[in-house]
Amino acid sequence: MYLNPGNSGFTGIRNDIYVDKSGLISLINGTIDTPRRLTCISRPRRFGKSFAAKMLCAYYDKTCDSSVLFDDLKIALDENMNETYKQHLNKYDVIYIDMSYIKPFTDNYKTIVPYLSQKINEELKASYPEAETSNELPVSMINAVEITGNKFIMIIDEWDAPIREKPETQRPYLEFLRTLFKGSGTTDKIFAAVYMTGILPIKKDGSQSAISDFKEFTVVKPRKFGKYAGFTEKEVRTLCQEFQRDFKMMKRWYDGYSFRGVGSVYNPNSVMEAIRNDDFDSYWTQTSAAESLMGYISLDFDGLSKTVAELIGGGEVKVDTRGFSNDLVTFHNGDDVLTLLIHLGYLAYDEATGRVRIPNEEIRMEYHKIVRDVKRDDTIRRIRESERLIEDTVHGNAEAVAVQIEKIHMEEAALHYNNEQSLRSVIKRAYFSFGDEFILFEELPTGVGYADIVYFPKKDSMLPALLIELKWNQSAEGAIKQIKDRDYPVGLRGYGGEMLLVGIGYNKDAPAGGRKHTCRIEKIDRLI
Repeated sequence: MYLNPGNSGFTGIRNDIYVDKSGLISLINGTIDTPRRLTCISRPRRFGKSFAAKMLCAYYDKTCDSSVLFDDLKIALDENMNETYKQHLNKYDVIYIDMSYIKPFTDNYKTIVPYLSQKINEELKASYPEAETSNELPVSMINAVEITGNKFIMIIDEWDAPIREKPETQRPYLEFLRTLFKGSGTTDKIFAAVYMTGILPIKKDGSQSAISDFKEFTVVKPRKFGKYAGFTEKEVRTLCQEFQRDFKMMKRWYDGYSFRGVGSVYNPNSVMEAIRNDDFDSYWTQTSAAESLMGYISLDFDGLSKTVAELIGGGEVKVDTRGFSNDLVTFHNGDDVLTLLIHLGYLAYDEATGRVRIPNEEIRMEYHKIVRDVKRDDTIRRIRESERLIEDTVHGNAEAVAVQIEKIHMEEAALHYNNEQSLRSVIKRAYFSFGDEFILFEELPTGVGYADIVYFPKKDSMLPALLIELKWNQSAEGAIKQIKDRDYPVGLRGYGGEMLLVGIGYNKDAPAGGRKHTCRIEKIDRLI
């Protein structure tokens, strides 16, 4: 179960649709018997963590011959990787632990330390009866290394499961990990390399990592492991061509994450499910992470409700990720909540700007489903006002639309208009409940130029499309005129349904007591 599990797990993966991520092996090979031998990679659920762990097991396990599984992959074919590929293939004793698997055998992680020590000791004794075992697991492992002449590769999948699911057990668990990886000569004697993966980064002990010698690579800073944290755009294009799937739809549904030096990154599980089912849908609901979203966005931090509304509306917000304690219970402010949502995959983080956004249509649907169950008065009010705004827009009540847009602007004191981009931010906040009926497009190429905002009705919606043009320090009539002059609706010909042209203007020099925002709505019956 734990010592040398073989290659059957990776064999099953290779027998299915497979995207070659074997370059990851080369990076781990580069850490073997170096001060960098301890690697921890964190990424959201359904982003291929267990696939990577099973691949590494198959590659390093000395009790099997895995050449047939790897000889046609990049690790073997790339001349820059080929030498270390042959050097380390099936050369080590591997200890593989899936922390989520052992939960029912450890009384909900309460007996995790004695359980693992006993089981690994038993398997060491069975494989190497001449090696003396000890109540101290590191001593047993050192004895095994002395008998076999080669060190262990340890692979821990879902390393943070005890911390996520039973926080009160984390102290003895972290002490157990410290015992194995405490940076003394013991670690160097036992391990050639360690690969640990989970959702959360390593738990902080005060301001420092609780297991300080690990080199960490997270979704906030994946660094050289970024291309292995999900599917790249090139990989998704190749899959769409091979299985004749619509790449544009794949991008809208599952893109949205991005890492420096890699570009767009897609949720692997959702892409694979869309290919297998030939259906673009939210597959995120099938993960247990979705069940906890409401609890996090309901936390009582000032401004969090407003921030969530802006994110759902399609906006971006600044986040300080440095104070996060790397658990699911210690929150000091709204930034800690947003940082957790980055690690869970509910927000995409831009390392260059320090800003977050909801990455794609799949995740936006989850927010829309959950936000109506949030029991906070300000959240409920925002939902109702946004739904009423959409209703007023659809019914052509331009005066009511202008009043509500002005109200949102007055509430958002930090949003000072100085261009149409600022105005757009308020519009998206105002229409933030659009996800039930519409898909949001910004800067949509159409006619001669780009439409500012288009809310395009979903296939089961009975509502018209909304083409919104914004004009800062100009009139709503001027916005409508630009839509017509540049023939923006032409880009949506073939849609076949009704469309509303919505012009919204802002006049900063409006007379005292007068309204700065104006709105004009015109209807186009049908685009053929």
